[in-house]
Amino acid sequence: MRPSGRQTDEMRSVSIETNVTRHAEGSCLIKMGETHVLCTASLESRVPPFLRNTGLGWVTAEYGMLPRATHTRMRREAAQGKQSGRTQEIQRLIGRSLRAGVDRSALGERQITVDCDVIQADGGTRCAAITGGWVALRLAVNKLLKAGDIVSDPLIDPVSAISCGIYAGQPVLDLDYPEDSEAGVDGNFVMTGSGKLIEIQMSAEGSTFSRDQMNQLMDLAEKGVAELTAAQLAAVK
Repeated sequence: MRPSGRQTDEMRSVSIETNVTRHAEGSCLIKMGETHVLCTASLESRVPPFLRNTGLGWVTAEYGMLPRATHTRMRREAAQGKQSGRTQEIQRLIGRSLRAGVDRSALGERQITVDCDVIQADGGTRCAAITGGWVALRLAVNKLLKAGDIVSDPLIDPVSAISCGIYAGQPVLDLDYPEDSEAGVDGNFVMTGSGKLIEIQMSAEGSTFSRDQMNQLMDLAEKGVAELTAAQLAAVK
C-alpha cells in the first residue's frame, strides 16, 4: 500500500554518524531514509540580553535547506534577503523542543546554538533536525562536563520527533515525501525518551480525522520515538 513498500508501523532506516565536522563542539549527520540533515552544536559563553545575570542558559536553533536538497533548485534565502515563514517556524520549533529537555539552571549562563542544515529532503526534515539536533547537543554538553565547566548534567531526557499521518485511509508512521504530499492528515510528534509529549502539530490536509484516528497516530508516534531514542543513545555512547 505504501509507495516504499513499508508496513504501516514501519519507519525508514535511521543512521546517525557523530563527530562529522572538525570545529563544532557537537555534530552529527542523521539519515532517515533519503532525508539527510547535518546538525552541529556550538557553545558560546554568553546568553541573550534578557537572560543576563539570571543564572540560566539558553538553547536555540537555526534551520536551512541547501539549494538542491529538493527535486528542483531553490534560491538561497540569503540571496532573497530574508528567511521564509516556513524556515522561521521550523527553527523555532527545533529550539523550543530541545529546550524542553534541558535544565537551564544546570547549564549556567551560556548558550548552545544548534544548526540544522538539510542536505537532502524526502519528507520529515523538521523531525530529523530535532532528533539529530539532540545528538549534537548531547555531544556538546558532554564536552562541558568533561572539562568541568558544569558540575551536573543539564540534559534531562532525550528529545526526538517523528511524523505520522493518514495516507490512503490508513494511519502510517514516518511519512516520506510521496506520502506527505498526498496525506489526508499530517502530523509531527515531538516527545521525550520517557514518552512525555513536548509538541504535536496536526492538520487535516485533505480530510478530517476522528479521535480514534488521533489515538492511532499517537500510538505510532510512541513506537517511532522509542526507536529513535534507542538510535540516539547508541550514537552518543
